[in-house]
Amino acid sequence: MPAGLPGLPTDALAGYHFSIEIDSVTIAQFQEVSGIASELDVIELKQNTPDGKYIVHKLPGNRKPPTITLKRGKNSSKDLWDWHEKIFQGKVSDARKNGSVVLYNYDHSEVGRYNFVNAWPSKVSMSSLKAGSNEVLMEEVTLVCEELTRVK
Repeated sequence: MPAGLPGLPTDALAGYHFSIEIDSVTIAQFQEVSGIASELDVIELKQNTPDGKYIVHKLPGNRKPPTITLKRGKNSSKDLWDWHEKIFQGKVSDARKNGSVVLYNYDHSEVGRYNFVNAWPSKVSMSSLKAGSNEVLMEEVTLVCEELTRVK
């Protein structure tokens, strides 16, 4: 864990300093990543006590796999579209890829890594086209995965 100033808590990380790796290849130009989360199903066990009192116990259930959303400026690359299209072609095993979201501190050292397993793009979309607009066209990809772990 990186150390901050003596006597003070460690420095917070900036949200802009990250990279995306897919099958160990760094993919540049993503503007936004969301959906990095760990969540468990909650099982409710409802019962009555011996004296007739109704109680609800909450127990941990299965881990929910996350859905990760990546956004970037649209360019001429078809890589994300081609990856998504493998699902339509029935090449599911070819489409599954492992990857990482890597976090960096201010001196560009890696300080966090979230690995995702067997991810594939369930959705690829583009922002709206609008005559007279001067905004950058955005591309968004939704990745579903089987597991997300924090390794650093």
